[in-house]
Order: sequence, then C-alpha cells, then structure tokens
Amino acid sequence: MNPLVWLDPWEFSPTVVIAVLGAAVLFARGVRHARVSLKRQAAFWFGLTALYVALHTRLDYYFEHEFFMHRLQHLVLHHLGPFFIAWSYPGAALRAGVPFRWRQRFMKPALQTAPVRLALDIVFHPVVAVLLFVGLIYFWLLSPIHFKAMLDWRLYRAMNWSMAIDGLLFWWLVLDPRPAPPARLAPGRRIMMVVAAIPPQIVLGALIFFTPRELYPIYSICGRAFTWLSPIRDQQIGGLLLWIPGSMMSVFGALIALRHWMRLSSRERLREERAAVGYTAPRPLPAH
Repeated sequence: MNPLVWLDPWEFSPTVVIAVLGAAVLFARGVRHARVSLKRQAAFWFGLTALYVALHTRLDYYFEHEFFMHRLQHLVLHHLGPFFIAWSYPGAALRAGVPFRWRQRFMKPALQTAPVRLALDIVFHPVVAVLLFVGLIYFWLLSPIHFKAMLDWRLYRAMNWSMAIDGLLFWWLVLDPRPAPPARLAPGRRIMMVVAAIPPQIVLGALIFFTPRELYPIYSICGRAFTWLSPIRDQQIGGLLLWIPGSMMSVFGALIALRHWMRLSSRERLREERAAVGYTAPRPLPAH
C-alpha cells in the first residue's frame, strides 16, 4: 500500500486547505524579513503539519470511529500543534509575510476597532482563557453533546475548529516570551494559568478511565475501526490520553513560562544593577 494514501483527506475541507496554506505562505514569506531561528522555524512547521494531519488526512476515519483515536486527535488539535506553533513565536514572521499595504490598509485599522479590541481583551483575560481551555474539553465530552457532534458533520467540524483555535489562543498567551507590557500577562500569571488548567484535565481523564460503563455508545452504533478493542478498553485508553499526555503538555508549558520568567527577571536585575552604579553604554568611536 502506498503510504501517501494516508495524506488523502477522508472528507475534503477547503477551509482547512486555505487556512493551513495561508499560514504556511505567510510564514515562509515572513522569515525572509524577520529574524526567526532554525529551531523556531522547525517548531512552527511541526505544529502546522500536526494540525493538518489531525484535520485533513485519512486518519480522520479512525478519529470518527474510535474514542481513543478521537482523543488523540484533540490532543494534537488542542495541545501539541498549537503548543509548538506558539512556542515558535511566529507573530513577527506572520506579520512580515503580509504585504505592507495590506497591513496598513486592512490589518491595522481592523485591530484598532472597538469590537475587535473588546473581543481580544475578553478571550485573553486569564480567567476566561482557562475556563475556555478546560470548558471546551468538558463540553464536547458531555455524552449527549458528543453523540450529536459525531453524527452531524457541521457540529463535528465546529468541535475540531473550536479546539484548534482555542489551543492557539491559550498557548499563545502562556508561551509569550516578552515582558508585560508588551505581552498581555506577566510571566507569573502565565504560570498560574497553565497550572490551574491541569487538575480539571486530570479529574476528567480519571473519571472517564474509571467509569465501568460505556459513556460514548456512538462508536458502537456507527461501527468501530478496531473491532478487536472492547468499548470499555477503548474508553480507558481515551481517558488516559486526557489524563496523562494532556496534563504533561500543561506541565511543559508551565516550565517554559517559568524559564521566560527567570530570563526576564535576570535581565531586569541586571538593568537595576547597572542603574545603581551609574552604568552608561560606551559611545561609539567617531568615524574617520
């Protein structure tokens, strides 16, 4: 069997193609003008590829017909892919990839409008960000909601897109390497955010794992991709994926945020020490 067959989408989505291709073109254009290290470039391409694989390949058949595969899909959409994209900090490159005239004529005025600024202030508020990050996981795993989402292709796509977009917003806020301002939150508050998101994921994962009855019968009704795997075992693996890898990604996020905090704190201490001793930067020598 040709392995490239797995790259064929199970259900073609022009939205996914346009979104992923647009981000790829903007980033590729932007790295020619913005300073982006090879490490950051690799992180961005890995994250973007992970999102595409989780949204638009033949694997989508298995995501729709096995609960643990569905949880693996959302682990990529909500955690892994957005995490690596945010870790690459691609904002400058993506902005540089947009033609200058478009930035001045469309982007800048749009971002300065009151509705857009209000919406950004709401979704980037730390409490709202944590509630959305955890709440979407709980919401889509409510048994009646999950049942309908797996039957209706419109709800199914809305579910996947909501997880991907929320993951990008959350990790973008947490992994921002800049001080505040210009970053929206101080490093300490970023750490508190990501730590607050860990216990609810552990609780829900453990609840799914230890429940002795089938919580999501939709997979048995529509037919399972792996007939050799019992419904309860499938459910237990899905619970573990939420419980352990999902929580571990949050721990990694907290460690990166802590690293940014230590780096920024040491830089601030150095500035204070230089100011205390009256340090001034040496003037450049006059050109001859």
